[in-house]
Amino acid sequence: MKIVAVEPIGISESRAQEIRQELALKGHEFVWYGDRKEDAATLIERMRDAEVVMISNIPVREEVLSQCPKLQFLNVAFTGLDHIDMAYCQEHGIQVKNASGYATEAVAELAVGLMIDVYRKITFLDGSIRQGGVRGAFLGRELHGKTVGIVGTGAIGIRTAQLLQAFGCKVIAWSRTQKPEVVAMGIPYVSLEELMRTSDIISLHVPLTAETNHLISRELLAVCKPTAILINTARGNVVDMDALAECLRDGKIAGAGIDVYEKEPPLPENHPLLNAPNCVLVPHVGYATREAFDIRIDIILGNLECIR
Repeated sequence: MKIVAVEPIGISESRAQEIRQELALKGHEFVWYGDRKEDAATLIERMRDAEVVMISNIPVREEVLSQCPKLQFLNVAFTGLDHIDMAYCQEHGIQVKNASGYATEAVAELAVGLMIDVYRKITFLDGSIRQGGVRGAFLGRELHGKTVGIVGTGAIGIRTAQLLQAFGCKVIAWSRTQKPEVVAMGIPYVSLEELMRTSDIISLHVPLTAETNHLISRELLAVCKPTAILINTARGNVVDMDALAECLRDGKIAGAGIDVYEKEPPLPENHPLLNAPNCVLVPHVGYATREAFDIRIDIILGNLECIR
């Protein structure tokens, strides 16, 4: 089979050569591209003759898939699949596997890091001191003793909850599916409205589906404490971004830490969060650690065991 990695996906050139040799012994051809190109024309050129494609979070829609008649398997080096045209794949018998679990630690740690940054204003103060600033009357806040609402108790939500319990937080949760291991951690499930109303920190960990699109709506943001902060390391469209920006500007919530957006950065100049106060923005890096990428490579290579 012809196996094509259409982007680096964290594989070094030397590792790509090793993989090429390993797969050649099994009768497969391995092609690896060391640059990332997201335009449809380049994707079609790279994927056209492939039976297996390895890709991360580059959108792959019908426009591209329809030009790849040999494609049998999409090996997705990512957790979410909302960037893949799953309906087309199912209709045309294209198998899709993801790399679920590779970034659990990485995303959970970033979620906690954003909480600390928003509370202690680390990013803001770094910029201030570089311009000759001093502490002045600044007072930050601590995680210890805060009520944190975890929205979505999948692997990342659970790991984030564990880290927060170690900080001395009271953790509550909402999820479409309630898990006994979460209850065993002493974490009660509550309604989403109660979670939004009573939490000091709200941390989002749900996938993007039709049901979760704008799950965090203008109406739910309106019930938050004015001292609450929102952390989103899940998917951008889980939150009504316009409503969030308005709440930040109007002081209806105290701050936000955002890693994910409606589309991948760069953000448009008129994006509502760019001028919102007390908002820490990072360019979708929750999954991007050396450790996570090493785990991801192992998972996607393991996924290849299903091909003949």
